[in-house]
Amino acid sequence: MTRPAAIDISNIHVLDGAIATELERRGCDLSGPLWSGLVLDQAPAAIAAVHLDYLRAGADCICTASYQVSAHGYREVGLDPAAARRAADRALRVSVEIAQQAQAEYARENARPVRIAASLGPYGAALHNGAEYHGRYALSFDDLIAFHAERLAVLVGTKADLIAFETIPSPEEARAILHALEETPSLAAWISFTCRDSFHVAHGEPLRACAELLSESPQIAAIGINCTSSALIDGLIVEAQLGSSEKKPILVYPNSGETWNAADRTWQGYSDPSDYGVLARGWFAAGAQAVGGCCRTRPAHIAAVAAAAPDAFSSGSS
Repeated sequence: MTRPAAIDISNIHVLDGAIATELERRGCDLSGPLWSGLVLDQAPAAIAAVHLDYLRAGADCICTASYQVSAHGYREVGLDPAAARRAADRALRVSVEIAQQAQAEYARENARPVRIAASLGPYGAALHNGAEYHGRYALSFDDLIAFHAERLAVLVGTKADLIAFETIPSPEEARAILHALEETPSLAAWISFTCRDSFHVAHGEPLRACAELLSESPQIAAIGINCTSSALIDGLIVEAQLGSSEKKPILVYPNSGETWNAADRTWQGYSDPSDYGVLARGWFAAGAQAVGGCCRTRPAHIAAVAAAAPDAFSSGSS
């Protein structure tokens, strides 16, 4: 029997920032159901450039541009089920290969070791309708397990160091992910939740209970909070620590501070990377092992995070 995965992520202190919104800033069209997954086929060099910029900014770990990738998404663009599955499988593998290319190019500049996390979004992300921000799906629990297991079965054959399950809205989906991970016991992962306030995940349950759910799994390397307002992070770090009894590291990568106007479909406000760095210093002090960024954060934000990391950490762009 394959032993459950174990991975040492103690040297990961700075995560990367947004992939999708950064690609948009650089001129990529992410308007369809595949979102950043479309760029994997159309402009892989653009993704590699974003990865490399985050590594140069000081990231210890880069997440692949595969958050939105699923067979469901490819069916939405007109492929039949078999072709959609093949396309999704290929996109997952390509996303890791692109990250490896950036990792290799960075290694020629800097010997600092860096990791690759294969990004997987929740089922709601595949729906492309904002369902990841409430988690109310018309889907059975067994089908939810199957959705996640299908993608994990592909990633187990790649060179990703671990899996990053991101923007998970509920303990039910986290539980489904744990079941799916058991089918690929050689994989380690973190599970990161999106939260509605300083205590509760998007679906409404306490983050503390979600952290408790994950605390005993040997395949869970860390508990995360992402795609959440930066103003909520201090309290959420405390809740995650209490729930896990400090058995798992805490990773936080909130949004930049800008807000999404769903009616106008525009981002509003402004985020100063220096201010974000000040916040990051506080999150490290509150107990986060690693800090990065989600929507609308850029390499400048991650450079500010790297500068804010405690001196005891070896992270940095040097």
